[in-house]
Amino acid sequence: MLDVLPRTLQLGQWITGLTLFLAITGCDNTTEVSREVSSSAYTLSEAETKKGNVGLAAWGDQLEPGMKAIAVSRDLIKAGLTHQTEVRIDGLPGTYQVLDKMNKRWTDHIDILMEDRQTAREWGRQPVTIRWDVPAE
Repeated sequence: MLDVLPRTLQLGQWITGLTLFLAITGCDNTTEVSREVSSSAYTLSEAETKKGNVGLAAWGDQLEPGMKAIAVSRDLIKAGLTHQTEVRIDGLPGTYQVLDKMNKRWTDHIDILMEDRQTAREWGRQPVTIRWDVPAE
């Protein structure tokens, strides 16, 4: 009976190690999707957001200065960029969260929330590649 105990502990350590290995190596069953879209930038000025309710996004989120948020055209929502999806934008650091929707007239377009008008104007309109993860099928 005593010689079984060390083997049991070793098996438990092996299972713990395997679990840790799988967690670290990213066995998360997701697939990265990328898409080239046009982009522009917006700020939290009343002229660019809801009149009388600055920063209130279409899904009800309250946008604040400094947030990494984007608005997406509705065709991108159908493509999987739903509320609170994390998005990476090539050329920009970090991840952005989908927190707003754009007017129906836009297609293949994102609007990036920026701190101030000068930065938004410098961004202008430009094509970008966006990347996000979706559950693997």
